[in-house]
Amino acid sequence: MHSHSYYMQRCLELAQLGAGHVAPNPMVGAVLVHEGKIIGEGWHRKYGEAHAEVNAIEDAEKRLAAHSGLAHKISQSTLYVSLEPCAHFGKTPPCVDLIIQHKIPNVVIACRDPFEQVNGKGIEKLKAAGVEVELGILEKEAVELNKRFFTFHEQQRPYIILKWATTADGFIAPPPPAGGIQDSYSKRLLISNEYTNRLVHKWRSEEAGIMIGTNTALLDDPSLTVRSWTGQSPVRLVLDRNLRLPASLKVFNKEVRTVVFNTLKQQEEDNLLYYHLKKEESLLPQLLKALYELKIQSVLVEGGAQLLQSLIDGGCWDEARIIRNDQLRIGKGLRGPQLTDAILKQETTIATDTLRIFYHQKNEV
Repeated sequence: MHSHSYYMQRCLELAQLGAGHVAPNPMVGAVLVHEGKIIGEGWHRKYGEAHAEVNAIEDAEKRLAAHSGLAHKISQSTLYVSLEPCAHFGKTPPCVDLIIQHKIPNVVIACRDPFEQVNGKGIEKLKAAGVEVELGILEKEAVELNKRFFTFHEQQRPYIILKWATTADGFIAPPPPAGGIQDSYSKRLLISNEYTNRLVHKWRSEEAGIMIGTNTALLDDPSLTVRSWTGQSPVRLVLDRNLRLPASLKVFNKEVRTVVFNTLKQQEEDNLLYYHLKKEESLLPQLLKALYELKIQSVLVEGGAQLLQSLIDGGCWDEARIIRNDQLRIGKGLRGPQLTDAILKQETTIATDTLRIFYHQKNEV
């Protein structure tokens, strides 16, 4: 007989399959176990569709249908689920009702759901119906899996990931060209290799929003879309306080929803929203509040140096992903941001590049 942790680990593996498809919902996995054997598995596959518990029970029903007289096993099983089952009507009916309907006697849960319409209510309803509930199995791992969801609902702000690439000697861009900013796009320095670039597009597909500042938009004219990976492009978030950016830039093509944070106007045009911030108030608190109101659960910040450093200095970050090309040196140019209060979590070599992932120290307390 395997331990609770064994089956919960399988729940977490299943939950991960929903990455990039279920937001703003959390990733959730579930397994139904009868006498030490998994008889049903499921995960939340796509936002608005059936939850993990529903899919696990349906999977068990299909498996058991081939064996006459075994349908009773579901009512003699233990359901393992990586997040508290929902108790409210949203895009789908409450999962706790289905569990109670199938008379599943035991439910093992990794962690509570911080969403205010659930947050303990699912557990309470199960217990009131006589279901034995055990909570806290691989809780830390489950929270880590849905760190974006937990940060958004517990701290009323998005989970913020900083990303930049540097040369081996610490520069993120060459010196400004003699012609000024208008001539600089043709001289853009490509630092990371093709494999790392593809990985960055994967990252984009996993986040709700992607943010840049005014200078990055002018210098690089990026599309900020997912082109080298399969998935949905994030909402483009552009910080342009004085609306200096020309309408000819790719971020204004309205192919992807785009939000321009500025201090001059509030206006929406098709897929383009101009979001007004107050000039006399501090920028970062306003920005975080706006992102929460827009229901942006996570943000990948791709530059530039000034925006990245302001978020670091303000303590407004959760994770940093720094790509270093170990073979490229340019001797002078624009230095990369200086990370503080950081804990190195992972270091990986990808051909000519080294990827280092840091977590903000405050999250490890």
